[in-house]
Amino acid sequence: MSGLFGPAQVSGDQVLLKATHKNHFGFQGTAKGDQTPAEEFTNALKNALGETNKLQNDLSDITQAYITDPESVDAHDVTIAMSKANMSIEITKAVVDGALKAYNNIINIR
Repeated sequence: MSGLFGPAQVSGDQVLLKATHKNHFGFQGTAKGDQTPAEEFTNALKNALGETNKLQNDLSDITQAYITDPESVDAHDVTIAMSKANMSIEITKAVVDGALKAYNNIINIR
């Protein structure tokens, strides 16, 4: 806990605080990482798709290792990787289906 504040931020029993969010009292300017909801959603979606891709690549690698050298990989690890990859694909599919339904509903509003 000693590394939280430097000597410049602490004076006696008072700590200099900095307003970093637009809802903080006395905030001026834009904070680092302050994103619009659309940017936050886009980044969350990109991260989720990246994680799905990573799980698929991990499954491919562990399956290839299991086929080429069965003694180096435990069968349970292959099963777990397969389940993770399958779950991520199913969740991604559900999110895409939901987004398409929402888009179609918005388009069909009259």
